[in-house]
Amino acid sequence: MAGSSFRQIASIKSPSSRHILKQVSSSTSNFKQDLSQKSPRSTRNNVVIRNQTDKPASSKPILDSGSSYDAKLVEMINTAIVDRSPSVKWDDVAGLEKAKQSLMEMVILPTKRRDLFTGIRRPARGLLLFGPPGNGKTMLAKAVASESQATFFNVSASSLTSKWVGEAEKLVRTLFMVAISRQPSVIFMDEIDSIMSTRLANENDASRRLKSEFLIQFDGVTSNTNDLVIVIGATNKPQELDDAVLRRLVKRIYVPLPEKNVRRLLLKHKLKGQAFSLPDGDLERLVGDTEGYSGSDLQALCEEAAMMPIRELGSNILTVKANQVRRLNYEDFRKAMTVIRPSLNKSKWEELERWNEEFGSN
Repeated sequence: MAGSSFRQIASIKSPSSRHILKQVSSSTSNFKQDLSQKSPRSTRNNVVIRNQTDKPASSKPILDSGSSYDAKLVEMINTAIVDRSPSVKWDDVAGLEKAKQSLMEMVILPTKRRDLFTGIRRPARGLLLFGPPGNGKTMLAKAVASESQATFFNVSASSLTSKWVGEAEKLVRTLFMVAISRQPSVIFMDEIDSIMSTRLANENDASRRLKSEFLIQFDGVTSNTNDLVIVIGATNKPQELDDAVLRRLVKRIYVPLPEKNVRRLLLKHKLKGQAFSLPDGDLERLVGDTEGYSGSDLQALCEEAAMMPIRELGSNILTVKANQVRRLNYEDFRKAMTVIRPSLNKSKWEELERWNEEFGSN
């Protein structure tokens, strides 16, 4: 009798107990779900880590979605984008017609007429501007940023290096991912030899991994030849670049010291205005005397010569009117040439000439 009553009580209480257990289990699962949603992602770089069951069926990376890339790295790359166009036009660059033509064919025209530049007419993805310092390589890049409709990335060594192990390679991968998502894009690397120099046996592992990742992203298995992403490098030491980098920079344009006609154009441009203009005879003499001067040397020479009339004023400089300052003459430039001399060593000039004959796009 006692056993049967006990079974009746158990049968009466068992459904409610099961109901209570269901409530407890459901509340526990809800708590775990809320906790997983509120908990921060446990990676140092906030990279999304997926479970094995969440992996997609295809192993090909999806570059269109930034879910697998660190938002902080993407933000760092976005700071390298030149939002404001530099106030440099094609006409501001004197000479360098071959470099202008190459940039026009690689960047300007393909962005405006993509239907014409397909197949075998597809533009080259790499361009190297090399030559003595101070002759307009960076100014050409500024003109591209101003004239083209492409997204312009100004990348330096500080943009792609990090104190954390492995983050430099991720920055390089993120750079190309952002460039592909914003194509047409131009990645300009000034002083590219500081990043992509020849790989050595005793080289730092971090530097070697950075170069390897750049080469893979530039022209590797996962790269798409239809992506309109152009890499432009500028250097005055092309002989120090890695061979694999040179292979990818198909067009190598030599930016030499300004010739006589280019020096005449540069001096006329710098000496615009009534107070700074020279007679034609003095200008021709000055053009002949400045052989071996780079573009930046000519700029410094004009600035030094312009100070000669100011120095003659002495104590009257605070009271004299601007229109009473005398005009420049040829002797001012002769004196300035004793202060501002050519900055390029002749042996280095000859070395660049030999490298251009062997590897340049002559």
